[in-house]
Amino acid sequence: MAEFDATFDDGKDDGALRTIGEVARALGIKQHVLRYWEQQFPQLQPLKRSGNRRYYRPADIALIERIDRLVNRDGYTLKGAEAALREPEDRTAGPSTDNTVAQDRGAEMANILPRLKAIRDDLRRALAA
Repeated sequence: MAEFDATFDDGKDDGALRTIGEVARALGIKQHVLRYWEQQFPQLQPLKRSGNRRYYRPADIALIERIDRLVNRDGYTLKGAEAALREPEDRTAGPSTDNTVAQDRGAEMANILPRLKAIRDDLRRALAA
């Protein structure tokens, strides 16, 4: 798994365990979202100590960053991101970085717009009647 990019300014070693609060602050992801992702992504299993306190390893943090990229930047659904995590990382760069896919989506959107406008006009006529 790739080395994580999060910046921790806490004086700890790069390989140190991090609390959920530290991870949330460094990555800009709310704690409740991290807990929810643990339920949705079986691969994400931070260490849990007394009182159910979570401790994230560097590999956990790298996985969180990958999930965040897939869901919040590449536009995957949670189910789609979970499926993408089963593939090698270089294959999940897909939607936002593959120019062919982006061009296909652009052409598809150009074809949809006139159809949507026609539907809107039909609805206006139906409501006016």
